[in-house]
Amino acid sequence: MSDAALPGSEDLLRAPARIHVKTHRVWGDRVYRTTARVIGLLVLVVMVLVFVFLFRQAWPFVGAEGIWRFLTIQEFNPQAGSAGVGALLFQTVELSVIALVLAVPVSLGTALFITEYAPRRLRGPLTSLVDLLAAVPSVIFGIWGFFFLEPRESKLSVWMSHHLSFIPLFKVTRPEYTSSPFIVGTVLALMIIPICTAVMRQVFSQAPPGEREGALALGATRWGVVRAVVLPYGRQGIIGGSMLGLGRALGETVAVALLISPIFFRSTHILQLGGNSIAAEIINQYSEATKSNLAALMGAGVVLFVVTLIVNVLASLITTRSGAATEI
Repeated sequence: MSDAALPGSEDLLRAPARIHVKTHRVWGDRVYRTTARVIGLLVLVVMVLVFVFLFRQAWPFVGAEGIWRFLTIQEFNPQAGSAGVGALLFQTVELSVIALVLAVPVSLGTALFITEYAPRRLRGPLTSLVDLLAAVPSVIFGIWGFFFLEPRESKLSVWMSHHLSFIPLFKVTRPEYTSSPFIVGTVLALMIIPICTAVMRQVFSQAPPGEREGALALGATRWGVVRAVVLPYGRQGIIGGSMLGLGRALGETVAVALLISPIFFRSTHILQLGGNSIAAEIINQYSEATKSNLAALMGAGVVLFVVTLIVNVLASLITTRSGAATEI
């Protein structure tokens, strides 16, 4: 057989030309597309305007104090001309981390129980109950924590300090156990559990049924299906729900203000009296604030705004990477 090329074979070997497909959007699609863009841009514009307003109001004090000094100084006394969020920022993060450590395991277990283990008749009522708990006002949690939880959890704090004092976090230098970061963190955990659970449950319920059935067909137990299919698929939901709860805990105001005993120094002893947060300090001082005090409070608000924004951006990046790793 001759090795000569067949007529037209060169055309067959050529790379196919690009095909340009024109889509003709109907009137409804154009309206929806434009409306979505406008709303998305409007959200960004509102965020920028809020930041600009807070920054302009805060600059007279923060500029005179110095940005670095304002971020690091532990005292918050604008009337004396010395105020900073060094201690407040540390304590805000401390309370939020305590709440997250307590809330995430409970939220994860609750979401898995509702989606994987609960009878079908109970899934609807349990889901509705979790959603309703997320709507309970924070002042209710604060009052409940003050009158019911604090007297009982103080006894738990005493026991922990006696038996776990070899851990630096549980070491107590003053035998005062009320209004502690541990108690406030527990209340915050109860507040963010419904939010974290709702997000995790929604993602777990969307795990691919084909992979579930394949794992069961290979002899996997129910826990094996959860470990091999549901948890890897729901990694984004775990991270997203946790970060959403963290954002709620960072900005919580009323419950913290009702429970905490304000201090203005960094303390890692979470079982003993004393703590604070940026949001609680703002609400405590806002009603009686002078012009200089108001500028300092606005500066604290700017710091909280930026911290919350950073947390959300990091959560988005982590979620995106987790989703890519799961797909691979």
